[in-house]
Amino acid sequence: MISPNSLEELANLVEQDSKKVFLFVADWCGDCRYIYPALPEIEEANPEFTFIRVDRDDYVELAKLWDVYGIPSLVVLDKDKEIGRFVNRERKTKTQINNFLAELK
Repeated sequence: MISPNSLEELANLVEQDSKKVFLFVADWCGDCRYIYPALPEIEEANPEFTFIRVDRDDYVELAKLWDVYGIPSLVVLDKDKEIGRFVNRERKTKTQINNFLAELK
């Protein structure tokens, strides 16, 4: 999982010619901490995606721009076009995330 260190790095990732999963999280978020242990398995099951961890608190303006208010949330881009989102305030399970991504393959 990639953890960008700047807005410029995030912008470069958006522009890459591939499918990307932007996972918006925060360290204080209990539902985010719940899914963290499953992330390596989710990444392994979905090798066609590049996974990018976005700390919502570090990138609040980006979260607002992308209408991401609940965390954890996923926004999926193919090249620079959004192809899916799993954005709500509910806890997400490994199965739910894998099912969501399977629909975007």
